[in-house]
Amino acid sequence: MEGYSYINIFDTKGIEYLVIIGFLLLLVPFWRALNKPLKARVTALSPLRVLTANILKIPQGILYSRNHTWAHLEKEGYAHVGLDDLLLHIIGQVSIKVFKMPGDKVIKGEQIAEISRVGGSLTIKSPISGEVQGVNTSLREDTGALSADPYGKGWMYQIKPERWAEDTKACFLANEATLWFKTELLRFKDFMAMSINKYTPETVQVVLQEGGELADNPLVGMPAEVWLDFQEHFLDQVS
Repeated sequence: MEGYSYINIFDTKGIEYLVIIGFLLLLVPFWRALNKPLKARVTALSPLRVLTANILKIPQGILYSRNHTWAHLEKEGYAHVGLDDLLLHIIGQVSIKVFKMPGDKVIKGEQIAEISRVGGSLTIKSPISGEVQGVNTSLREDTGALSADPYGKGWMYQIKPERWAEDTKACFLANEATLWFKTELLRFKDFMAMSINKYTPETVQVVLQEGGELADNPLVGMPAEVWLDFQEHFLDQVS
């Protein structure tokens, strides 16, 4: 027929292209089927969040006490007081009960609050002395503010200090605070290792991740004895 020509694909590279296309069509569904369980395995094997110094919030203009509270003197003459970020990472989201009301006097080292969650509770001691001017009552409903914004919306008390210089002379500030938090985290890791071996050796894999790092919120699920030891060694250290 005039204008018609016959091309044998076997005499050209056309057959090679067809083979490649067919192979790709077979490969795509195979790849999808293989990839789905792979993603599931990766998710299942993902480690828990690790507690390291790199994730801690450490504002440089705040004074940090050895009992894991902080104080910041405002230009109006009163000080905000709260919990430091390391303590909140150790225990996780908590409920809080305050012991003081506006007008009350407070002495440095006096119990001013209790924080708790399922499994245990801890008492918090004041880093300074003075008269309570205000209490952050919003923390009763919005406990997440303690962890999300510990040095802002998460403040606990507003106190008019009576002996600011004397009370804060042993506190940590700026680069010194950063170094202290790193040292304190190492001390806490040693504390947890000893507590686990002493009270609950079966929890090692949960609390200590690969490489010996701590999982976030490591105090959660620990027996009451560990909470009491933590209180004594970390929160009763007021200087």
